[in-house]
Formats: sequence, structure tokens, C-alpha cells
Amino acid sequence: MSHYQLKTSVWVPVNRRDVFELFSDAFKLEQMTPPFLGFSVVTPPPIEMRSGRLIDYKLRLHGFPIQWQTRITNWEPPTQFEDTQVRGPYSLWVHKHTFSEIDGGTLMCDAVRYSAIGGALVHRLFVKRDLRRIFEYRQKRLPDLLGIESSGCRFEPIVIRRAAVDSCENTGQMACTSR
Repeated sequence: MSHYQLKTSVWVPVNRRDVFELFSDAFKLEQMTPPFLGFSVVTPPPIEMRSGRLIDYKLRLHGFPIQWQTRITNWEPPTQFEDTQVRGPYSLWVHKHTFSEIDGGTLMCDAVRYSAIGGALVHRLFVKRDLRRIFEYRQKRLPDLLGIESSGCRFEPIVIRRAAVDSCENTGQMACTSR
């Protein structure tokens, strides 16, 4: 099975607690996800975020309805949290969010370990492009959701690469580094 890593980051001139609060609201994810996915949270509100919390979503991927369930596997406000797919469109999905106070603002990093159902061919034809579109959209929406101008933010490129199984198991290798 082919494993992949997606890494990206953005620095915003906003305090860490406010950025963490935005990302820890499951319903804000609907606003950070491109409309082409028809993404919505199915778990009824309020969703109390904590380790072990299950959250259900629905979306449409290339016209096919998908049920997605994630579990919060690590919860450390306001510095990080991690969600892991329990059921959904990937054979592996572990998404770590980290928040660091840097240069009077917050560096928010995403590190995702994943494997595509259907392997390398499906990844090359669909998954890599879809994930790039999803995270680019999220970067564009983030300043609006925080009530700031995008010109005051620093966006890092979205890097997607094949990973050895060993490096996929080591979240620390994927952690975002500060400037």
C-alpha cells in the first residue's frame, strides 16, 4: 500500500487561542471545505471536542455520496489536535493540526498521513489533485473566517509526497517547523 504525506502551513497575525478555537469547531470545517464536495457535519450540535470524540460527516466525491467518521485521537488545546478516520474514503487518514506562537501571530500547520483506496493510480489520477484543491480553498477562506486581510498572512506551499511506511508512522517527522 502506498502511503503519502501532505504538509502545509499558514502564518496569521492572530493569537493562537482564536485560531485554535476556529479549527476546533467542527461546524467551521463546512465553511473551510470547497462547495464541490457538498460537505456537512452530521453529528448534532453541540460537539464537545476531546480525545475519543467521534464526528460524522457526509460529502460527495466525484458524484458519489460518502459517509466519513473521524475520531479525535489527540486533544491538547491550544497547541494541537489530531483526527483519524474511522470510516471513509481513505484506507488511512491521520490529520495533525499544530498551532505555534511565532512573530506575534500564529503558525498553523497541517500534516496528513494517508493512503488512497485504489492505490497509487487512484492517488495520481484523483486524490492528489482533490487534496490540493481542498487545502488551497481552505487557505483562501482562512483569512475571511478570522476576519483579517489575506495580505497580512504568509502561506506555505502545499507539499504532497510519497512516504515510506516508517516515516508515515512517525508524526514527529511531519511536524511543521517554525521559521
